[in-house]
Amino acid sequence: MSTLKDKVAVITGGNAGIGLATAKEFVAQGAQVIITGRNQQTIDEAVGMLGNNTVGIQADVSRIKDIENLVAKVESQFGKVDVLLVNAGVSHQEPIGQLSEEIFDTLSDINFKGAVFTTEKFIPILNEGASIIHVTSVSAYTYATGTSIYSASKAALTAYSKSAAVELAGRKIRVNTVAPSMTETDMIYRGELGTEEVHNFLKDKFMPFKRFAKPEEIAKLIGFLASDDASFISGAEYTIDSGASVNAVRL
Repeated sequence: MSTLKDKVAVITGGNAGIGLATAKEFVAQGAQVIITGRNQQTIDEAVGMLGNNTVGIQADVSRIKDIENLVAKVESQFGKVDVLLVNAGVSHQEPIGQLSEEIFDTLSDINFKGAVFTTEKFIPILNEGASIIHVTSVSAYTYATGTSIYSASKAALTAYSKSAAVELAGRKIRVNTVAPSMTETDMIYRGELGTEEVHNFLKDKFMPFKRFAKPEEIAKLIGFLASDDASFISGAEYTIDSGASVNAVRL
């Protein structure tokens, strides 16, 4: 299926996880894909895997100058952009009463400020009818120990996305959010939530399907929202979590 044939798509954090799975989906749908990341080696490896319709550009979204350079390179090489997937993000856990300024700044700079200014800087080179998709998290409206600032950063991005959907409607630009729960990526194997014991507990008690999402499952939803099949969808928030966020947990 070539629903993105001749479309130009940019994916931040496209060198791993959900971003890489979505890059594969976009390429399969016929798009020209630009992926970004902070690590040049993993970018090169991803481009090698994805093939000729992919370009990799190193950029750290926590740095406005990097975003501006990214936009300039994309405009110089491709002109306009049809799909912008704002996916780059990080997760750190710190309990209330022990929050550090360093982690606060990291989460805010990447998950919120970086996402907002990636969008802002790309808006001038988006085609009319373009699709912007922000990857948030079910943590934006479900809460757990240690996730307060992570949750806040995703909730803030959700609020920005809804305002952007209204304000960009004059150009027929669609803005939607995709909010996954735990997904089988490298990120979930880091930090306090990264042990097999914790994962088994979460799957048993919180996940109705008794498993985490696969990146490819998230990518399918993003692929739909990127396509013209979703031409009348904007300002929407898509939860993709097997029902975990509405599960009545019994501990």
